[in-house]
Amino acid sequence: MAMKDYSDEFKADAVALYESTLGAIYAVGSSADNAAAESFNAAFKRETLKGRKGWSNEHEARLDAFRWLTRYNTRRRHSRLGQRSPIAYESDLQPAATTLAQAA
Repeated sequence: MAMKDYSDEFKADAVALYESTLGAIYAVGSSADNAAAESFNAAFKRETLKGRKGWSNEHEARLDAFRWLTRYNTRRRHSRLGQRSPIAYESDLQPAATTLAQAA
């Protein structure tokens, strides 16, 4: 009698095997699997709550979250980017546009 195993462990092994063919560098369920998300969530909590217990309404909470995300994605310096903001980092990577006047 043959048995088929469709348990979570079997599925995780199958996903790990598939990801290894794609060149994934982490194992399913490892701490590296969700480290970036954990770091992002911790920064969000730390920088938005700042001792606050709550907001007066959902709209105010959403506005604070949007303000934080805008700052995080544009102006906030990131250690991973050499203490530069994402905008500064991207502008350093992209070559300056050459205009016709500069080319002539």
